[in-house]
Amino acid sequence: MSIERYSVIDQKNPREIVLLKSRKCQWGICSFCDYIHDNSDDETEIVKLNQSVLSQVTGKFGSLEVINSGSCFELPEETLRDIRQIVEVKQIRQLYFESHYMYRKELEVFRAQFDVPVVFKCGIETFDDAFRNKVLKKGVQFNSPEEVAAYFSSICLMVGIKGQTKEMIERDMKILMDYFEHGCINIYQNNTTEIVADENLIQWFKESYAHLEANQNIEILWNNTDFGVGGVVNEQ
Repeated sequence: MSIERYSVIDQKNPREIVLLKSRKCQWGICSFCDYIHDNSDDETEIVKLNQSVLSQVTGKFGSLEVINSGSCFELPEETLRDIRQIVEVKQIRQLYFESHYMYRKELEVFRAQFDVPVVFKCGIETFDDAFRNKVLKKGVQFNSPEEVAAYFSSICLMVGIKGQTKEMIERDMKILMDYFEHGCINIYQNNTTEIVADENLIQWFKESYAHLEANQNIEILWNNTDFGVGGVVNEQ
């Protein structure tokens, strides 16, 4: 694997970001995701690598985003202790984690482990239920955007997949702006899965929605490594 695990985001919402290893994703069947191959059953290995990554955190912005190939709930307890120590020593004032929607009722218990504000990001990918669950196999069921917003103030959406339509994306962008405080839009790139990018749809999105880059609450990842972390993941 060729993966960068630490970076600094110094444009919108300045923060440090770390990509940690975790135990196996408890959902683990999203059709578009190959980052699950970064997971491990060896907790000793996970903790040791994560300690090395976390040692790079300086606290320069007082803000830290922690991501992993799954949900924050799959990080080992020892790694969570290490994060709490980093928060204290480096005077981190804001934390960001990612979580699958299935953990929504456990967020407050997780948040209580830290003495600083925590924002949870959730990969919804699209509000088209059939595409989200039948094609992308997200396993995320809800009745309305308000239901999602009751748990998550920040969501991730995906754009540019074969089978998506302009109408689906237009609806997703409207829901993002109407119901959520923050959003990250991921432009899909081909990887080791069978899900394929739609270059024409991506070009249309660039022409129609590049103006969202001016919105301080919206981040667009034109490439999946734009945050400076991630890379090529090979199945072992």
